[in-house]
Amino acid sequence: MKTTHTFGIQFIVRTGKRDKGKGIVYARITVETRRIEISLKKTVAVDEWNKARGMAKGSGTEAKKFNSYLEHVRSMLTDAYRELQINKQEITPENIKALYLGDSFDDHSLMELVDYHNTTQTSVLSPGTMKNYFTTKRHLDRFLEVKFKTADIYLVQINYKFITDFEYFLRNYKPLDHQRPLNNNGVMKHQERFRKMINLGYRLGWITQNPFDSYKLRFRKVDRGFLTEKELYVIENKKFGIERLQTVRDVFVFSCYTGLSYIDAINLRPDEINLGIDGQYWIFSKRQKTGTKLKIPLLPKALEISIKYRKHPKSVSRDKVFPLMSNQKINSYLKEIADLCGIRKNLTFHLARHTFATTVTLSNGVPIETVSNVLGHKSISTTQIYAKVLEKKISEDMGKLQRKLVIELPIKGRT
Repeated sequence: MKTTHTFGIQFIVRTGKRDKGKGIVYARITVETRRIEISLKKTVAVDEWNKARGMAKGSGTEAKKFNSYLEHVRSMLTDAYRELQINKQEITPENIKALYLGDSFDDHSLMELVDYHNTTQTSVLSPGTMKNYFTTKRHLDRFLEVKFKTADIYLVQINYKFITDFEYFLRNYKPLDHQRPLNNNGVMKHQERFRKMINLGYRLGWITQNPFDSYKLRFRKVDRGFLTEKELYVIENKKFGIERLQTVRDVFVFSCYTGLSYIDAINLRPDEINLGIDGQYWIFSKRQKTGTKLKIPLLPKALEISIKYRKHPKSVSRDKVFPLMSNQKINSYLKEIADLCGIRKNLTFHLARHTFATTVTLSNGVPIETVSNVLGHKSISTTQIYAKVLEKKISEDMGKLQRKLVIELPIKGRT
């Protein structure tokens, strides 16, 4: 840790908007390029202040007394700086200020903040989202153990280097179990969650400067996978001798024709399927992730599947449309289904949502505004992530244009 720094103390006066003749004296602490100010809660007339020297003018008793006080403050701030040096603690303007004010700059720790965030957000965020925050906490635990040989660290010790070191740790972390190493976007998602927790600490006043101010998240655009019409047809019509595979296939196909996420499909209730304005059956529900209202017309295949499981004992017992299955198990069984159907794509439940947005709707001419509404997105920009322009659609659209040009060009060319 660096023990020598460019360190400086300067006294300045700040006037109010209304009274320009008198101002409050501040002590400005500078370490390297970072600085912070402390109000000394002392006022002085502007015409009695020597701005260049940072002290009161004159040699009278009051001026001497005031300047003696400023030197005492300077001495205490310098002592705080030296104490950090001696104890080999991080030297920052915030730490110097805390020691001067008699506060313990280590009152709040990283794990205290993480636990506070996770406790207060449990009733606000979805279980799936909270699961991700707990995973980020585990990575922070490992990072602290490997990098600092400790289980916790003070919030004021977290700086830009800490953040970039954590990123490097995540990029090079090799899981001991069957899980794959994190890709770039996986690393950025952990950093995004870490940043949200640090932002909370800043708003709580537990830190006076946000170390994420200079850090930029760098997500890479990912080509979202989906099933083609042929692949979806193969899965729909495949005969399985194992009941669990049939059930997983049916729930997956149901999502391909409704766009529901795993949690929304598995928690769908029978009373959320009702007749709509057109006399056909619709889903009237809410996205668990965002609370956005869902109004989805049931396409024939989706309706057929929902009727099939209406009286299934495991559905009836939980008052849901489908039997309960964990997302992890469904994705595991989907791997089996992909193998049996000769599909080499990484088949996950979320692929059904992509398939609905592309193969089922957009490629069949459904406007993106309608797709966005059905998916429960709050903005079109979110839907555009799913919006694939398929070769088939391009071929059809260009074919229409070509036929139009063949008819119109000769007419336009006549004299």
